[in-house]
Amino acid sequence: MKTVKISLNSIDKVKAFVNDITKFDSDFDLVSGRYVIDAKSIMGIFSLDLSKPIDLNVHAQDSLDAILAVLAPYIVE
Repeated sequence: MKTVKISLNSIDKVKAFVNDITKFDSDFDLVSGRYVIDAKSIMGIFSLDLSKPIDLNVHAQDSLDAILAVLAPYIVE
């Protein structure tokens, strides 16, 4: 599992993010405080506080490099 911080601070970014990660078979979880949401769920994402960066847990082994390349526009330090 790999954890990265991402920023989803607009509706368009959320839609693009969900479209990008649904192409992969791996599981993705968004963690904000004590809430853990399936990152492929648009409704779930909108239930989070999107004003600050969120932790994204990527549950993948073999395609991790490809996933991180797709996630690059959303990753913050």
